[in-house]
Amino acid sequence: MSVLVNSPINLKEAILNIDALPTMPLIAQKIMALDLESSEGEIAMLKLIEKDPQISARIIGLSNTAFFGSTKPVLTLQEAAMLLGFERVKTVTLGIAFMTSLADDEPSELDIQGLWLHSFRTALAMRTLSRAMPSDARPYLDEIFFAGLLHDIGYMVLNHIDRERSNELHRRFAAEPNRISTEIEAELLEMSHAELGAELVRNWTLPEKLIAVLRYHHDPSNPHATVAQPLVNMVNLVEKILPGYGIHEQVETEIRDEEWLALGINPEQADEIVQQITQQAAEVSLAK
Repeated sequence: MSVLVNSPINLKEAILNIDALPTMPLIAQKIMALDLESSEGEIAMLKLIEKDPQISARIIGLSNTAFFGSTKPVLTLQEAAMLLGFERVKTVTLGIAFMTSLADDEPSELDIQGLWLHSFRTALAMRTLSRAMPSDARPYLDEIFFAGLLHDIGYMVLNHIDRERSNELHRRFAAEPNRISTEIEAELLEMSHAELGAELVRNWTLPEKLIAVLRYHHDPSNPHATVAQPLVNMVNLVEKILPGYGIHEQVETEIRDEEWLALGINPEQADEIVQQITQQAAEVSLAK
C-alpha cells in the first residue's frame, strides 16, 4: 500500500475559494445563451463549435459510433448535428467544454482520455437504460447525457486543485483493484470526487438536479438524492454494469432486483440490457 500523502492543501477550504476553480468556459456561456428553437441559434452554435477543433472532433467521433447507426461516415459537424440532433450536440459540447476547462498538459496519473471514454460510455449506457424504462419515467435526453458526461468530473477537480493527492489516489486505485474506490478516497481525502464535482457545478450555478447527480451517484439512497431521481439511480446502476471501463474506479457490482424495479424495469430484462450496454461500451471510441 502506498504511503498516505500529507498535502498542505485542505480540499474543503480550497473548493470554497472561488479563485481555486476555473470559471465557466466562454464557449459554454455563449452556447447556453443561444435560442436553439430558432435556426439562427442552431447556426450560431455550430459556428462557435467549429472554432474549437477538439470539441468538433469529439462530436464527429461520437456520431460515428455504432450506437447512432449512421449508414455512412460522418465527416462534418453539420452532418453530426443532423444525426445527433442540435440539443444533443449542445449537451455534448457543454460537457466537453466543462471538462476541458480543468485539463492541462502537466503529467498526471489521472487518465484523462480514459475518463472521457468512461463518461461517454456512461452517457450512452444511460440512454440505452432509459429505453427500457416506462416512457413517462424517462428523464429528458439532454439531462441523461449531461449527467453521464459530468458525473465523474470531480476527479478532474481534484487533479486541478491538488495534483499530488490526485496522483496518489489513482496510483492506489491501480494498485488495489479489489477495493471499492470510495473507501480509498475516504482514507486519502477529506472530500470525495462526488463532493468536489458537485461543488464545482454549484459554483457554475448549474441546475440543482445536476448537482445532486454528481454528489450522490455513489449514494443513491441518500434522501437528498431524491431531487435528481431517477438520474442518480441510472448513473449508479450503469457504473455497476461497466465497472472500470476507461478508469481504475471500482464499485460494488451486485445489482439487486429492487434497483431495476426502482427504474420501472422488469428484472427479467436485466441480462438482455446488460448485454446491450456492455457490447455498446466495447464499440465506443472517441477522437483524441
